[in-house]
Amino acid sequence: MHIHILGICGTFMGGLAALAREAGHKVTGCDAGVYPPMSDQLRALGIELIEGFGAEQLALQPDLFVIGNVVSRARQADGNPKFPLMEALMEAGLPYTSGPQWLAEHVLQGRHVLAVAGTHGKTTTTSMLAWILEAAGLQPGFLVGGVPMNFGVSARLGAQARPGGKTPAGQRPLFVIEADEYDTAFFDKRSKFVHYRPRTAVLNNLEFDHADIFDDLPAIERQFHHLVRTVPGSGRVVVNGLEESLARVLHAGCWSEVRSFGAAVSDFSAHGEPHSFDVLHQGQGVAKVEWALSGVHNQLNALAAIAAAEHVGVAPEVAARALGEFQNVKRRMEVRGNVNGITVYDDFAHHPTAIRTTLDGLRRKIGRPARILAVFEPRSNTMKLGTMKAQLPWSLEEADLAFCHAGGLGWDAREALAPMGMRAQVADSIDELASQVVASAQAGDHILCMSNGGFGGIHLKLLQSLQPK
Repeated sequence: MHIHILGICGTFMGGLAALAREAGHKVTGCDAGVYPPMSDQLRALGIELIEGFGAEQLALQPDLFVIGNVVSRARQADGNPKFPLMEALMEAGLPYTSGPQWLAEHVLQGRHVLAVAGTHGKTTTTSMLAWILEAAGLQPGFLVGGVPMNFGVSARLGAQARPGGKTPAGQRPLFVIEADEYDTAFFDKRSKFVHYRPRTAVLNNLEFDHADIFDDLPAIERQFHHLVRTVPGSGRVVVNGLEESLARVLHAGCWSEVRSFGAAVSDFSAHGEPHSFDVLHQGQGVAKVEWALSGVHNQLNALAAIAAAEHVGVAPEVAARALGEFQNVKRRMEVRGNVNGITVYDDFAHHPTAIRTTLDGLRRKIGRPARILAVFEPRSNTMKLGTMKAQLPWSLEEADLAFCHAGGLGWDAREALAPMGMRAQVADSIDELASQVVASAQAGDHILCMSNGGFGGIHLKLLQSLQPK
């Protein structure tokens, strides 16, 4: 089959392209701004990339067009379509589908799918779970919205049959997938994860996000309940016992085995500091995790992964041992360099809760009086709308200084950060922001850059500017 992917350079669609190529399909694709590292990764797989969404791409004559959710029916100021290829293929009556639908029909069918959902921690927890299963010899396939450093790739098909499986159900190959609640495509407004039909579903946490497509928290809870409805009776729902929103989701109906984690009365809980803790199953110690990660959020992610892995036969002790070798994910507290005793980190945090938990994790790791300089840009659709601007001072409490890139915002970042007083600075350009940070940095500081985009290459700018003159 020849598939042509519209919006191929996104993390999800790029991973889908890699899976399709590994499965033997011919893959081509297009996007706006075809650039490294995704472009290099895809071309290395033999995938032809085309810049833009021109209608002339119909000449490729693929068997199927796979449409990313970046594509829409939007019009430009002059009235012409923003995505001419989409309009042309619709006019021609050519077959098209969404990425999640293609994945469900061509990759996930016949597999035991382990899906990791939640507002925060999806990528990290999916990576943990995939690594636990790999370390246990189960050779899982996976699709992650990042690059787990234990694997070096964001997606692979995995074994075609589960090693050691003795029954038909036990022989189903395993596939771990990051299950996103964002909508599927312009023609399918359901959350991506309703396509995946998991047998093991992790509900990691749930709070309001994606204000561009969801009106309120109950609207997102409804989508999460749609996911729960797709888990079979022999399946398992792994749920964070600390989250009232998830309790409401399950109260609406659940037809599968439930295992909770996080709370003292949960099935799986932790005793000890996030970097070294005992795993308790129904109050009894069953394993110990000692690893390089920090932060309560990662401790909870680990419990979720352990509970999910147990559903496919991996003992908590084996899972905990694997986590001891877990190397995290690129752009998750990734150290980008150290200059003059100043460490520069890169992290994907962009929601106020994620910013707060990331800062808390770093503070627990370095202690005081070491200083944290938080550098961030409100880049996600939700943050650009200003829906959560009032939470920013709260999210930055553990930072000694905060620096905000306000370029392109429709709200006043200086006003939003005013409660922080002199601790917060705002800049309208990346270069100005970098200058502010460099002027404030001292030996021994930890500079944490947080964005869900490339952040204008600020990490390299900082490392170069901090070099001794």
